[in-house]
Amino acid sequence: MKEPRLHFTNSSYRGVSRFPVASLSARCVAGLLFAMLATASAAWAQAAPSAPLTSGLPAGAQQALTWEQVKARFEAANPALKADALNVDEMHAEEITAFLRPNPQFNFAVDGTQFPPHMGGWRPLASVQEQTAFSYLHERQHKRELRLESAVEGTRITQSEHEDLERTMIFTLRGAFVQTLQAKAVLVLAKADLEYYDKIIEISRDRLRAGDIAPIDLDRIELLRVQYETEIQTAIVNLRTAKIQLLQLLNERTPVDQFDVTGPFDFSDALKPLEDFRQIALDARPDLRAALQTIEQSKTNHKLAIANGSTDPTYSGWWTHNPSFNNIGVDDNTLGLSFNIPLRIFDRNQGEKKRTLIDIDRSQQLTDATRAQVFSDVDSAYEQVLSNIALLKPYRDKYRDQATRVRDTVTFSYQHGGASLMDFLNAQSDYRVVQLAYVQLIGSYLTAADQLNLAVGREVIQ
Repeated sequence: MKEPRLHFTNSSYRGVSRFPVASLSARCVAGLLFAMLATASAAWAQAAPSAPLTSGLPAGAQQALTWEQVKARFEAANPALKADALNVDEMHAEEITAFLRPNPQFNFAVDGTQFPPHMGGWRPLASVQEQTAFSYLHERQHKRELRLESAVEGTRITQSEHEDLERTMIFTLRGAFVQTLQAKAVLVLAKADLEYYDKIIEISRDRLRAGDIAPIDLDRIELLRVQYETEIQTAIVNLRTAKIQLLQLLNERTPVDQFDVTGPFDFSDALKPLEDFRQIALDARPDLRAALQTIEQSKTNHKLAIANGSTDPTYSGWWTHNPSFNNIGVDDNTLGLSFNIPLRIFDRNQGEKKRTLIDIDRSQQLTDATRAQVFSDVDSAYEQVLSNIALLKPYRDKYRDQATRVRDTVTFSYQHGGASLMDFLNAQSDYRVVQLAYVQLIGSYLTAADQLNLAVGREVIQ
């Protein structure tokens, strides 16, 4: 008795090609294999993005670093950040200079030495006059105190500017960290796709041997594998590039293959109201704090300019031995005192007074501009986070599961002759597009969250 046979029509050929279909037991095995593939792919799609990303490292590689560890290493080792911190130390040194008193003046003079001999006699030291003098400039109107106050405020401004630089550089560091996590997620996705596709190829080869498909169909399926291989290589290059940028910021010379980071690669749809972030930014932004401190320093500098327009007297005292006074005998000593005060008739520091007064208004205007920029930064970053959350929700709740279900269903249908090769390839492509878009959207969300942290002035979203 002959085995029942069905016929397979391949639309890529002219005419009709006839191949024997595999036995019922082979169909059952194929169905079981696809059921296992569908279950595994669905489980990976649900679990992979939300789990902390770690990659297999070579033997002897260091443990993967978390974000807090990366941040701590950056703050301890980044040369640009450490160099800028020295500016604060320099400003502290300038505080010492600002509070120094004027040095007293010392003068020693000798006069009256006889030269040459006079009228046959020569006593060169008999009538020598020796004079020792001390003088000191007394600063009035609290000049020293105002100089110190201005220097201390300058140190505070420099400290705030250093914190602002750290804020900006941590934003760059966090961006490199997120790029590394995203590159790892893309690599995991590309490897999972290739692993799934290799199983499809193995099943297709079994079907070719059973006569279910034409050789040209298997060739087209196998040729598509090069796209998966290309995606893996591209993901590897992107991952290594992101790690290199991160190592540069950390000032480390660790080989790229021995360096890794880990952390949650997911999003949260919980977000505080906009007004909360605005208030946090007003309290935490170091550039706004520096602008407010500049106003205070400008006021102090104006007070100092007024004080510098006052008169500072100079007190002097001297001792003279053997003076050439008519009423003093030889080898006697005298003491003299003087009081010197400049007459500030023309120069009363008028220009500096006016300049510092204008500088107060300028600093206030710049502070208003900085405050407006803070609100703009927070509002823009907040809207970007909201937009990413709105895009991610349907992917998480619907599109990813749909793409997995469609791929597995079309693949199973194709293997059983119910779908065309084009339908099968399109389903594979749609699945990859949806899964990759989801990973990229999570990366965009984390980048937007980093931008919001930058705008607020501290980490409000991890």
